[in-house]
Amino acid sequence: MLIEVFEIIGTIAFAISGALVGINKELDYLGVVTLAVTTALGGGVVRDVLIGQTPPTAFSSSSFIIMSIVSAIIVFHFHDKLLKFRYPIQLSDALGLGAFTTIGASIAIANDLTSPFVVALLALSTGAGGGIIRDVFVKEIPFVFRKEIYGSASILGSLIYLLSLNLFTENSAMYICFTVTFLVRVASMKYNINLMVAKRESASASVKETL
Repeated sequence: MLIEVFEIIGTIAFAISGALVGINKELDYLGVVTLAVTTALGGGVVRDVLIGQTPPTAFSSSSFIIMSIVSAIIVFHFHDKLLKFRYPIQLSDALGLGAFTTIGASIAIANDLTSPFVVALLALSTGAGGGIIRDVFVKEIPFVFRKEIYGSASILGSLIYLLSLNLFTENSAMYICFTVTFLVRVASMKYNINLMVAKRESASASVKETL
């Protein structure tokens, strides 16, 4: 099935992303592997908990855990070559975001959860959940909470998936969702497109006003 292809793409991409973050943070072998597995499987676990599916899919089969571990080991030994590329973490993150956003949206529909809000929520949880857990582990503000177009790309992709189901086949809608999410995220990085951030006065200005 097409959804299994996206699961493989998302798992490997997010495992690479998590492993690279661990290497950048100078974690040991176990730390890098743990971060890779958490990033790759965390979003799916969050999604399954939200829809009441227990045990989560990630725990019912060892294949995705093994896939994540193998990806982490490869990255650990060949990270020097990967880091020569521009934005390797962000690009692998964008691939994982596109793949898992598509999975989250399709699983929502498969469970008769057709509300746009719920579809977007499950897509975002699946696409960004693992990355949020990863960033919390290494004491970083998650991408989804920053000014970058990250969570917004996932939400947009999921809503377009919902609209596409009325116009195209399910497989076509999945391809469209993946492509839109991935391209929006990559375009935002390439052209430095960000969401608006609330400006606050400097501490010195605030002090002057209170005097």
